[in-house]
Amino acid sequence: MFSQLKRLGADSLLYAFMNVGTKLIAFVLFPFYTYYLSGLAEYGMLDYIDRLVSMLTFLVIFGTDSALAYYYFEYKDKETREKYVRSVMTFRLLIVVLLFIVFFLGGDWLSKTLLDSEGYSYLFYIAFATLFLDTIITLVLTILRYEFKTKKVVITTVAKMLLFAILSIVFLIYIWTSVEGVLIARLLSVGIIILVMIKPSMPYLRPIFDWRILKKILIYATPLVPASLAFWVIINANVFFLKEYSSFTESGIYGTAIKFATFITLLTSGVQLAWRPFSMSLKDKESSPQLFATLYAAILIIGSFGVLLLATIMPLVILVLAEPYQIAYPYVAPIAIATFINFFYMIVSTGIFYSKQTKHISIAFGIAAIVCVILSMLFIPMYGIWGAVISYVTSYCVALFLVFRKSQKLYYVPFSGFKMAWTIFWLIAATVSIVFIQVKDLNSWLIAGVWIGFIVLILLVRMDKYFVKRK
Repeated sequence: MFSQLKRLGADSLLYAFMNVGTKLIAFVLFPFYTYYLSGLAEYGMLDYIDRLVSMLTFLVIFGTDSALAYYYFEYKDKETREKYVRSVMTFRLLIVVLLFIVFFLGGDWLSKTLLDSEGYSYLFYIAFATLFLDTIITLVLTILRYEFKTKKVVITTVAKMLLFAILSIVFLIYIWTSVEGVLIARLLSVGIIILVMIKPSMPYLRPIFDWRILKKILIYATPLVPASLAFWVIINANVFFLKEYSSFTESGIYGTAIKFATFITLLTSGVQLAWRPFSMSLKDKESSPQLFATLYAAILIIGSFGVLLLATIMPLVILVLAEPYQIAYPYVAPIAIATFINFFYMIVSTGIFYSKQTKHISIAFGIAAIVCVILSMLFIPMYGIWGAVISYVTSYCVALFLVFRKSQKLYYVPFSGFKMAWTIFWLIAATVSIVFIQVKDLNSWLIAGVWIGFIVLILLVRMDKYFVKRK
């Protein structure tokens, strides 16, 4: 067991370094957006385009990432593995081309419908060119990750982000002080990375149409597609409601909070990237359930502390942005709870992926998406951005507990659902308390009291027992 933990730890540290590096680069880059873009509305439009592309990315991937993870470790010979990778690559690039055709034919109509103006269709074309190249990069990096070539993945990913940051700054300052500048910089950065990665990419760029392989992939992957769409609804529905009920300005404030909330992934994303190959490699080991229980508890507690730390320091961190953007800080930590839960559900869904019952993830997130839409319709007209936050956090909590419940039935891990619910409930309460203290400008020592109270409540249900070696 020690060797498996050592591998997970080493890979997680490298991936954490990668994600810390990319997040720090993004952190440095984001203030340039706030100073050089013309205002919150323009940033709101950029954020809106990114969210549209993220939905299309879900369609491009179509659940094939999880399917490929399963079959890549199912087969041991290199030739069969390569056929599966080439099949996934062919499928994804074909979807990108089909989507581009739809947006090309839709042109100005889609631009007016989505961006409230007929003159922005070319922004979609730039985004699709980037999506095409990034699809290739993403899959190649995925295979390198499966082969545990962690250093190559880390170096390439950080280099891509650093290149994008440099080009974005150059474009925003000297060439295009607009959304176009950011999108062109992104396209050039992925283009350069493709040239660097051309050698490891070539074996997988040869199209293959093997219906037997594609059928197996799609049978595994298709049940995950509704889940991907549900993800998109949960992440983005509140933004679209904000835009419809108010403007791109409100969307810009909410998008700013989302950007900072994702800093919680500095703690989680390294584990997330390492978790799937790590957990799949332990599928047949008798000691795995106990190991998973310990890891579930550790990840939940560390993530909770990360959210509270973010809430505590956010009023200072937000000062790096231009003044109009600083009003976003109260929303950051509550949104970070949803960001963390979005990661944590992947950890506790081990049984679903082991048994290939991926349809249950779609069901859980489908229900959560419906909850998100209903709550958005109810709360955003009344409470604006806070209504969006409420719908966002609540829907992810619903998804997490539905996934956990089903996963436990398929592959039992001795980890208490009650203790998990207890921890998350008090995490939400503690986060809201810290934000309330800050907004009302109350005594800062009260925040220390919130921290102590949260720790006592966690000890009250004996979460520490998961870290005691059992005989």
